Amino acid sequence: MDNPLLKPWETPFGVPPFNLIEIPHYKPAVEKAIESASEEILSITDNPEEPDFENTIAALDRSGELLGRISSVLFNLNSAETGKELQAVAQEVSPLLTRFSNDITLNEKLFGRIKAVYNNKESAGLTTEQKILTERKYRNFILGGAGLEEDKRRRFREVSEELATLSLTFEENVLDETNSFELHLTDPADLAGLPESLIEMAAVEAAGREKTGWIFTLHFPSYMPFMQYSERRELRQKMAKAYSSRGFRGNKSDNSGNVLKIVNLRVEIAGILGFSSFAEMILGDRMADTPMKVENFLEELFTAAKLAAARDFDNVRKFAAGNGLTGPLHRWDWAYFSEKLKKKLYDIDDEILKPYFSLEKVEKAIFNLAGTLFGIRFSENRSIPLYHPDVKTYEVYDGNDTFLSMLYIDYHPRPGKNGGAWMTSYRDQKIINGNEVRPIISIVANFTRPSETRPALLTFNELTTFLHEFGHSLHGMLTKCTYESLSGTNVARDLVELPSQFMENYAFEKEWLDTWATHWQTGEKIPAEIIGKIKEVAAFNEGYTSLRQLGFGFLDMAWHIIKKPVDTNITEFENSAMEKTELFPKIEGTNMSTSFGHIFGGGYAAGYYGYKWAEVLDADAFSYFTEKGIFNKETAASFRENILEKGGSEKPHDLYIRFRGKEPSIEALLIRSGLKDEG
Repeated sequence: MDNPLLKPWETPFGVPPFNLIEIPHYKPAVEKAIESASEEILSITDNPEEPDFENTIAALDRSGELLGRISSVLFNLNSAETGKELQAVAQEVSPLLTRFSNDITLNEKLFGRIKAVYNNKESAGLTTEQKILTERKYRNFILGGAGLEEDKRRRFREVSEELATLSLTFEENVLDETNSFELHLTDPADLAGLPESLIEMAAVEAAGREKTGWIFTLHFPSYMPFMQYSERRELRQKMAKAYSSRGFRGNKSDNSGNVLKIVNLRVEIAGILGFSSFAEMILGDRMADTPMKVENFLEELFTAAKLAAARDFDNVRKFAAGNGLTGPLHRWDWAYFSEKLKKKLYDIDDEILKPYFSLEKVEKAIFNLAGTLFGIRFSENRSIPLYHPDVKTYEVYDGNDTFLSMLYIDYHPRPGKNGGAWMTSYRDQKIINGNEVRPIISIVANFTRPSETRPALLTFNELTTFLHEFGHSLHGMLTKCTYESLSGTNVARDLVELPSQFMENYAFEKEWLDTWATHWQTGEKIPAEIIGKIKEVAAFNEGYTSLRQLGFGFLDMAWHIIKKPVDTNITEFENSAMEKTELFPKIEGTNMSTSFGHIFGGGYAAGYYGYKWAEVLDADAFSYFTEKGIFNKETAASFRENILEKGGSEKPHDLYIRFRGKEPSIEALLIRSGLKDEG
């Protein structure tokens, strides 16, 4: 079979030839690439020369390039444009990749060479980047079982392979549960309160499914505005229960057992490696490097947020009671009455803002912002092979016209796409034999689609989400490292959210909004009064929002600080972990853990706290920009040089201090969030 995955990619900038790749190509390509990578590993272990950085650490970092590019295409598409056939291939291939990874980290000769370089790293004249890469490779091998006795190695292999498969299954189940639900309405009275744009989108959804009326789904562009605006409480309740019970309905997509299996296998693998818990194992190379540091950090923020959260909750509860709600305020009431209260207090909501946030203008504005801050420019390329017609591609250039990156952007929801938004890469930046290989970056989102009568108009949350993922993409596109394992977003998990959350700040700034936000129909510039309200409303219900996110952090840590396998009722476990952050009555038949993809399907296990950790950094960093001017080129140049370009080539704490000139402070976050008065 002629397999395009195994050939050199004769495409512009070496992008994946999506137009040639078919599902049957993946498995044989992966198998062949594993053979090739195995030969590369053999050449390292059989090298007769004494182990040194170049012939061992750097050679290992360069190995497996073919395998890396094939697997990146497979697993990126399995998230962005999947189906049952591709999911089946991913399930088949995942154990092969885990087995090969284990073959590397359990290779005694290879580990012996790495250990020799590691032991001599202080006297070998290595650069800071080379030392860090050596330390990271050594740690990865230790965590990969390199120091284990044979009987433990065997079990380590079994557990790690099973974990890889279980995580894929978890994500597939969440996607199935999200796609399988529809709220099909045929009575116009049931549309009470809903904005016209949402009604039109629901009609298109129904027509696409060959049904009359309107269909609302659990995808965010449908789910969130329905929860915010529907006057039909019983329908909001139905939607909320469906969303909160994904993976918890006792059907073939139920994740209850998978949660316990994943958690217990993680406990076992940590124990095999000599750690008391999975969290202890994972956190060793983070800025918050122990479970105690993470828990203390979460507790500090919890103490700061709990009174404000109780105040926010009480304000909405009283407002709801004064506007017809009898009985307790439930979770399906929160978005609806919060939106009503915000409208009353500030006379602003998404329907007022959306006409100024057409996707086309937002995209151009964000590109221009990157140009203003970092001197880069974007040029659309319509000849690049695509994996779906929705995708747009851009060439990215520096101010001196040096090529920086290819950027894919995939904006809208589809049945084959996971929910949420994320940045990923098809190729990371590196230098090989003196030649720089620039990255191929992708942003995937689930933003509101255009309709027959209007363009894609983003909610304010979608605007900040775009800025967030674009911040990640800047981290990937601007990187200037030598070694692939350290470039771009290959940084400590609790630093990786700094560039993304930093960029979100611009959504609240008049100086930026004034430059582009105009009404899609009239061309009228966004009124200063509305911008003022955006800023004013930024801290609205922020106490509650902080408490909610802290609850997720506490739940993540609870699952990963356990020291022995558990056979527990996962709802009882979850309730106990999140109890102090919960303000609503319990809802029978719902569970957060069974759809918590960040920690059971993605890479945030024992790391969800990183979002709040990075908030401290981003608030502190942006306060520096505020002092100097939010478009100040010197400050932006320092942020680019010390944060965006360095990847993981230096210690994250050192990089931040070099940019900021001081230790990060929690004060800016507390003030921004309304948890502490300024001054």
